Amino acid sequence: MADASIQSGAPTNPGTTTAEPRGPKQKRPFSGTNIMIYGTLLIVSMYYLLPLYVMVVTSLKGMPEIRLGNIFAPPLEVTFQPWVKAWAEACTGINCDGLSRGFWNSVRILVPSVLLSIAVASVNGYALSMWKFKGSEVFFTILIMGAFIPYQVMIYPIVIILREMGLYGGLWGLVLVHTIFGMPILTLLFRNYFSSVPEELFKAARVDGAGFWGIYFKIMLPMSLPIFVVAIILQVTGIWNDFLFGVIYTRPDIYPMTVQLNNIVNSVQGVKEYNVNMAATLLTGLVPLFIYFISGKLFVRGIAAGAVKG
Repeated sequence: MADASIQSGAPTNPGTTTAEPRGPKQKRPFSGTNIMIYGTLLIVSMYYLLPLYVMVVTSLKGMPEIRLGNIFAPPLEVTFQPWVKAWAEACTGINCDGLSRGFWNSVRILVPSVLLSIAVASVNGYALSMWKFKGSEVFFTILIMGAFIPYQVMIYPIVIILREMGLYGGLWGLVLVHTIFGMPILTLLFRNYFSSVPEELFKAARVDGAGFWGIYFKIMLPMSLPIFVVAIILQVTGIWNDFLFGVIYTRPDIYPMTVQLNNIVNSVQGVKEYNVNMAATLLTGLVPLFIYFISGKLFVRGIAAGAVKG
């Protein structure tokens, strides 16, 4: 009888039952919640991508095809002449050399502004997080308040200051303006990021005899790549896309790219060339887009580590 019960698969102990499988239930891929979430994301993506699509296809069309009015239709005959004209031939005032001159002006403004603002802000954030001094919290509060002062309030005083310094109308005057206005938010990011570094690491370096600059260059900098990428993206985007400071604090021969783009798009003379306008707009936005796409993952890591701690 025992052998028969074993062969039939019957439980030997009638008081026990078979255990039920445990764990979370598998979610259905097409549940109502998923459909709502992905549907919303699809609609939002189309909302933002549709203008970009229109700009791209318009920039690849000739003016006779644009006059037909089919803005969503792909180009029947692709032409890159609008891009060539926007870069090297479009008139931006009395000069008709396109955006090329403004591009190099923007590069000459961008590089020193980014390097100076990030270098100073990183040292500020490091000092405020690791080297407490008397009045450091008050100093930090005053510095952060600068991030909430409207730029328009400071325009005229800065004009006076730059004029007295002999920098008004030059590239270095605009570099100084971008460096100062980028300081509050960058200092906040660096301070919060450095505050997340274990204090024991800092104390161990102090015991080993490392000083202010030794700890900064040998410990803090090597482990701060994500927050530096965040700072670079923020500064590149803000400085490259700036129009207000560029048109106020520089003169026409050294206008940045955004000011020249405005002169092309808002020109009141001649025929409106929408394909050239679209190509010029896309050319102006390529630099910040390129930098963001090559460093997007580090940007997310830096924001998560440096923007919510401290």
